[in-house]
Amino acid sequence: MRYLNFSLIWFDSLGAKSTCTLVETPDTSILVDPGAAIMQPGFPASIDKKIYWLEKARKAIKRASKKAKIIIISHYHYDHFTDFSKTLYNGKLVLAKNPNEYINDSQRERAEEFYNNVCKAFGKTKLENLLQEKEKKVYPDPLEELPMAMSMDYGDYNKRKKELLEKGRKWFRARVEKWNGYKRIPELNFKNCQVKFADGEKFKFGETTIKFTKPLFHGIEFARVGWVISTIISYRNEKIIHTSDLQGPTIEDYAEWIIREDPNVLILDGPSTYLIPYMLNLINLKRTIKNAIEIIEKTKKLNLIIYDHHLLREPRYKERVHQVYQKAEEKRKIVLTAAEHLGKTPVVLKERH
Repeated sequence: MRYLNFSLIWFDSLGAKSTCTLVETPDTSILVDPGAAIMQPGFPASIDKKIYWLEKARKAIKRASKKAKIIIISHYHYDHFTDFSKTLYNGKLVLAKNPNEYINDSQRERAEEFYNNVCKAFGKTKLENLLQEKEKKVYPDPLEELPMAMSMDYGDYNKRKKELLEKGRKWFRARVEKWNGYKRIPELNFKNCQVKFADGEKFKFGETTIKFTKPLFHGIEFARVGWVISTIISYRNEKIIHTSDLQGPTIEDYAEWIIREDPNVLILDGPSTYLIPYMLNLINLKRTIKNAIEIIEKTKKLNLIIYDHHLLREPRYKERVHQVYQKAEEKRKIVLTAAEHLGKTPVVLKERH
């Protein structure tokens, strides 16, 4: 791309959990998901190395924040946002996932702490002094917006899938009661830090457009870890998509959305193959592989996929999704981890011996 440049600040393939990306256009500079977390206990490296990589990640993110005018927070997991660094957020416009809805309990708690820290650091006040009254809203069944996923035939798994979806609906309705019971966290407008909620919104900065999806499931339908927003950054006819945590994507309608957008560059978090079979079953793994292949086959402008994050947490990742790499080679599209894009070997491959 000529005008829309990106730098991969830190990703799992470098040794700590993250998808932090700096995007620069002639109009502005955007740091997406400035967070990092330590690798899971089962990752094949010593605790000392994991801590070392985490510290390197945090330093790299802070350095990158100095170049950014805008910071994006796709959701409130610590590998996607930092709580708290006044230096990181000072002087920034923060475009963040709405903490009042389409959020699970743990992320709401983290969001409250984060916004309280923003209020204290930049407004010399507490969040509790700014909270707004509860607002009762009606939320539609999220599955109504997933016609492709809902038309899937799972064969012998159909009955079990219907049971899981019904359990998910009950969980969702319980979440709605909580959202309607929360006092509302407001957008913030302090002198040195402004926060706007980005879900489904579009922002213009000269010829640069930053567009966000509505809240999307963090993986499968009704994933208990919550919702995320994906980011589309465009400058003239150039476009980059940062998916955040769609995990594959697992859901067919999300793959179709990416195909419609047809970016030049796609930063795609892969499936959590390190959780097979406990939290990722083979049926959903096959979905993610099929969806990634569809994206490769049906997009026209897309020529580079950064395929990283959850996928790079175990050494057999390439074997697990080998069909994706095969299809990319066939279609002459480039699929790389962040480490490979930076000319390095993913640490999970270096450490496995």
